[in-house]
Amino acid sequence: MNTSNSLLLSANQIYRRIVDKINALEPVALLAARFYVGWAFFSSGLTKLNNWDSTLFLFEEEYHVPLLPYELAAYLGTAAEIILPLLLMAGLTSRLSALGLFFVNIVAVISLEDIAAAAYAQHVLWGMLLLQVVIFSGGRFAFDHMVKRQLTQTQS
Repeated sequence: MNTSNSLLLSANQIYRRIVDKINALEPVALLAARFYVGWAFFSSGLTKLNNWDSTLFLFEEEYHVPLLPYELAAYLGTAAEIILPLLLMAGLTSRLSALGLFFVNIVAVISLEDIAAAAYAQHVLWGMLLLQVVIFSGGRFAFDHMVKRQLTQTQS
């Protein structure tokens, strides 16, 4: 019995060391997710800004944003694709920025009548990465974390 307890204890210690090393990657993974999704949306917003006439045409003819006039949808969508990714990548209001982009992502998918399977898969990936930031926050490498740490220190 003593030998089996010893083996179990050793296996548990090895497992804990491995888990601790994997957990150390969490802030890096959240940072990578924030930048990957943030850059995708930001570059899309820049494309819309660089060719505003085409953007308006697409929102009028191809994107069918529910409940909004196409011009308002174009302005709101483009503003969201410029502002929210910058906040997300910086880690400022990470959860709120990720949630905002999550909804922009959903609207983008439902606004297109025909969406290619590869494009749909990419939107699903972005949605899952954004949900991770909403659930876990921006991580240790976000300004949110630094602000929270500073507030905690000043309250102590």
